[in-house]
Amino acid sequence: MDVAIAPCQTYDRDSCLSALRAVLAPFGGLAWVQPGMKIAVKTNLVSMLKPEAAATTHPALLCALTELLRGRGAEVIVGDSPGGLYTSAYVNAVYRGTGVTQVERWGARLNQDFSQAKGEMPDAAVMKTFQYTAWLDGCDAVIDFCKLKSHGMMSMSAAAKNMFGTIPGTMKPEYHFRFPNARDFADMIVDLAEYWKPRLSIVDAVVGMEGNGPTAGTPRAIGCLLAGESPHKVDLACASVLGIARSEIPTLEAARARGLIPDSVQDLEIAGDINAFLVPDFQKIETKNGILFQDNFHTPLGRFLSPFMMRHIASRPQVCSPECIGCQKCAQVCPAKAIGMRRGKPKIDRRLCIRCFCCQEFCPRGAMKVVRPPLARLLNK
Repeated sequence: MDVAIAPCQTYDRDSCLSALRAVLAPFGGLAWVQPGMKIAVKTNLVSMLKPEAAATTHPALLCALTELLRGRGAEVIVGDSPGGLYTSAYVNAVYRGTGVTQVERWGARLNQDFSQAKGEMPDAAVMKTFQYTAWLDGCDAVIDFCKLKSHGMMSMSAAAKNMFGTIPGTMKPEYHFRFPNARDFADMIVDLAEYWKPRLSIVDAVVGMEGNGPTAGTPRAIGCLLAGESPHKVDLACASVLGIARSEIPTLEAARARGLIPDSVQDLEIAGDINAFLVPDFQKIETKNGILFQDNFHTPLGRFLSPFMMRHIASRPQVCSPECIGCQKCAQVCPAKAIGMRRGKPKIDRRLCIRCFCCQEFCPRGAMKVVRPPLARLLNK
């Protein structure tokens, strides 16, 4: 079995427990969990947003999973590295703001180890060395519990993308700058997923996020959970649910190039009726993968046309001034230092912008949007 999908319409305790049991049953449930094992639940706490914003893994599901794991005699540690300072004060504020502190009532511990360690992957595609959050080192297994969302750079954020949260918060912009185009960034995400090899990947798709994701989009009821032992195969199923082609999601293309997923969701063995949860009108972000055009223009003519294509065709971040409060968060997180402030509003230097969409992802008011230039919209008609 590659992937399982099960209905879950609400976040009440009984629904969450029932759905988790159903979606894990095809993989033997949690029979692999032995008493005394230390299980890390790597959740998605991207920002200090309440559960109803649909940007973070819902605490009710984390509580239900904790209850099941504790029932097997496991020690459970829940954690993540949000965008921002990877310090006790900041991360604990995110725990409180997202409601994740509720897991403590069911016997889980919230991660309080904010040390970092160095990882090495000699066989990685791009990520040979990296810094990571060291709390995962002492755990016997990692469960990747993510949220299903649209994403400015990767088109979709789900199981594989959630592993980027193992990079300490303030270092994330550095990695965007280190891997500025979507192809390399996607390879980095796949490298991380393969390094950690989560024992299970579970997706909170009860209420996902569409539109200006992954933090400022619109909640969208989907009504299910997905799970599997491969985050990449789970992501292929998630893309099918959202109606996004595999070719539009760089992480899936990177996984396919390595033979980690088949060509099509039809080639997956899926437990449950995936067709019952398809969202035909899901509002995705039109990024054209965010891939720099020069990566695809290797001829002399292509290299000549590349700057024009970048300027007039590629999607890019753009501030919506009426919604902007001038907090300067976008300028602070921009890894390319392409954003300055002018008359209290952000001004993007297009010559420096690497289209990583960090500004769009971390804007607290959703004022930074992913837009397609007029010529791109015209050609798409």
